[in-house]
Amino acid sequence: MFNNHDDHLKNDQSLCPLKMLTGFPCPSCGITKSIVYFYEGDIVKSITYHILGPAVVFFCLFIIGLLAIELKTQKEYFNQYLYSRKLAYGLAIFLVVYHIIRLFYFVNEHSFQEILKESIWK
Repeated sequence: MFNNHDDHLKNDQSLCPLKMLTGFPCPSCGITKSIVYFYEGDIVKSITYHILGPAVVFFCLFIIGLLAIELKTQKEYFNQYLYSRKLAYGLAIFLVVYHIIRLFYFVNEHSFQEILKESIWK
């Protein structure tokens, strides 16, 4: 998957169950492609597939560092700073708004036949 020399990620069928059934992307569709392009150094292409792709990479690195610090100091920082309802609701609202915007552009850029082609109902 990380060996994208022939740009197969652009043309391969998505394995997302929602996209396979409806032809429409789910809120997390494109995040894997975004992370792969981020690893390749193509930030613009990474963000065009999903805006949270680079953020996921940095979040994972941050969590690894934070958990290492917790092990070293024997103090809990994860629950104190990252386990909050405000953060969860804020992220949920951001994802809903972002997904609605993505769906709007997806419908404007694709015909009905192209959307069906993305599904199993070809």
